[in-house]
Amino acid sequence: MRSLFPPGFGPPRGGGGGGGFGAKGVLLVVVLLAVGWVASGTYRVQPDEQGVVLRFGAYKYKTGPGLNWHMPWPIEEVLRPAFTRVNRVEVGYRSSGGDLQAQTGLDSKPRDVGVESLMLTGDENIIDINFAVFWRIRDASAFLFNTRNPGYTVKSAAESVMREVIGRTPIQPALTDARARIEAEVLKGLQAILDQYGSGVEITQVQLQKVDPPAAVIDSFRDVQRANTDADRMRNEAESYRNDIVPRARGDAARLVAEAEGSRQSSIAEAGGQAQRFLSVLKAYNAAKDVTMQRLYIETMQDILSHTPATIVDDKLQGVVPFLPLNDVGRTPPPRPAASAPVINAPAPYQPQPAPRPAG
Repeated sequence: MRSLFPPGFGPPRGGGGGGGFGAKGVLLVVVLLAVGWVASGTYRVQPDEQGVVLRFGAYKYKTGPGLNWHMPWPIEEVLRPAFTRVNRVEVGYRSSGGDLQAQTGLDSKPRDVGVESLMLTGDENIIDINFAVFWRIRDASAFLFNTRNPGYTVKSAAESVMREVIGRTPIQPALTDARARIEAEVLKGLQAILDQYGSGVEITQVQLQKVDPPAAVIDSFRDVQRANTDADRMRNEAESYRNDIVPRARGDAARLVAEAEGSRQSSIAEAGGQAQRFLSVLKAYNAAKDVTMQRLYIETMQDILSHTPATIVDDKLQGVVPFLPLNDVGRTPPPRPAASAPVINAPAPYQPQPAPRPAG
């Protein structure tokens, strides 16, 4: 061992009572100890970590990834939290890979925690909710010094905010279409509480895992839910029928109104035309009564004779037997068209008289 040290280090070789370390040996030992002490302040920060240097236990400064150096113990020490890692806190259940179980050493068997998951809704129903909260470190110094146990703090605040949000929400929306709104409200409220605590934690996501009625009444509740679904379906079908029949009825009503208005306008126009024609005939009659009377008589006779079968018999013939058409008695005669002009004070049309029937 003596050969490993420089000359003058240790007791002399020749025996004797005196001896001790030489000055050079003592200086070398001091230098080696100083170099080792200074080298102990070297540390490495990983890319997903942030170095937090403490001087006599108080926060001093932060360091980034790579090789760094701080004043050796007991003056300074360094903490290296993983600030980019996304942590997960489970509320209402425990899975086999939960971060809270890994940090605290709790039972990691998958199970349901009813004392956390059972909550009261806004309409005084009980609901079973399991959800997970994902968070990461935003401020390393605040994360290390402002909260004693950040994982439990996040879990307790998340459960409290979830109970508040569910307490304002009826059970039916919570089970169906309000899941995204509940997640957004819980994330916002939880982040506000953690910022108020100065925890240095950022909530990245709140994810509902299970939203169901309690297990004891889940079958009955599902029956009610199916009945509500059938009621919604029938309501939608009725609304669809209403949307189909009402516009058609309104269209038919509008068509009838338009047709009635058209008939009204046509009747008014026709009546006006007839009145004007009558006035023109009256004016012509007043101007030349004899000629107008003769013309009206001729037109009337023309209209009558053109639609009436006529038989002309010479009054000189004797022994003509009148013919009675009994076969045409039950038949409806064809309708006569309206006269082309009203007859005003016209004389009775000429009617031929049948020849007298001979005696015997």
